[in-house]
Formats: sequence, C-alpha cells, structure tokens
Amino acid sequence: MLTQSRRESSFFDVCNRCGGACCRNARPPLTIKRKQIIEAYLKERKITFGNPFVQTGYVFPKEDVEEYCIFYDKKTGKCLIHSVKPETCVAGPITFDINMQNRKIEWHLKMEKICPLAGVLYKNQGVLKKHLKLAKREILNLVSELDSEALKAILKIEEPETFKIGEDSIGKDIFDKLTK
Repeated sequence: MLTQSRRESSFFDVCNRCGGACCRNARPPLTIKRKQIIEAYLKERKITFGNPFVQTGYVFPKEDVEEYCIFYDKKTGKCLIHSVKPETCVAGPITFDINMQNRKIEWHLKMEKICPLAGVLYKNQGVLKKHLKLAKREILNLVSELDSEALKAILKIEEPETFKIGEDSIGKDIFDKLTK
C-alpha cells in the first residue's frame, strides 16, 4: 500500500513526464480564501507576478502566452505554489459536475489520453479510492465556499474527455445556491 508521501512522489513522477498538460488552459477556480492564501504564500517567498489573477465569471490564475498557468514553472515542470495550489489542482485528475435533477455531485475522472495520472489511478483502484477521498474533500470545500455566480460559471465549463466514477448527494445549501 502506498503511503501519502510515496503516492505524492509517484504522482510527481507521472506528472513530470507529462509536461504540464493539466496546467495549460486549466483556469482552476479560486475561492476568496484560497486567493488570499496564495497571495500570502507569494509575498512570504518574495515571488512577484503583479496581479496574478483574472476574474471572468470566477477568479483563476493568469496564463502566459502559451496558455500555461503562470504558477507552472516550465523549466522544472513543477508548480510554484504546490503546497497551496487550488482545490481542483489538488483533486486532479478528478473533476466534478452537479446534476440539479437528482441533486447529486458527480465525480469524473479524466481520460488517460489527456492525463497519464488518470490511467495510473484507474489501474490501481486502491490508490484511486484514496485520491477520490482527498478530491471530494477539496472540491466540496471549493463548492461550499464559492459564491453562486462563480459556481454557476464553473459548471458551464464542458469537460468531455472524462467519465463518471461516482456521485454523492449535495446539501440543501449548495442546491439553494445554484437555484438563486
């Protein structure tokens, strides 16, 4: 069984070989709290980007001219803010959608052809189960902290190269937020 640190090391190995595909045109949503955490992290480490965020429906990190997240270091293949990165980055390659008809949050896994880590997870159901637990925690935190308009904007984003791996009921608070 993989420990947390061995699992992270294994994930880094897969991700480093990928070339940051998930960091390109990803636009991970940020809550106000996560944005503040990232700003404090950058300030503490004296990393400057000017204003590193964009808001178009919801807040996310800016992208460079090649559409990579500005926090992705192309030289090292690593995230400059890894320890405080956005919830959806932590959850990746697991993503979500909310089905308003049945009041469920649906959990999706990206296809291996767009994310090699997804293939690793799919082939090792024990590791997938552990990662899904972490992903659910991160995404549910994000969903509960985002305002109504930001959450609605995120749910409009299509992610066709995924497949459903589970679902859970959403609370009344989230359902009410989406029906405002």
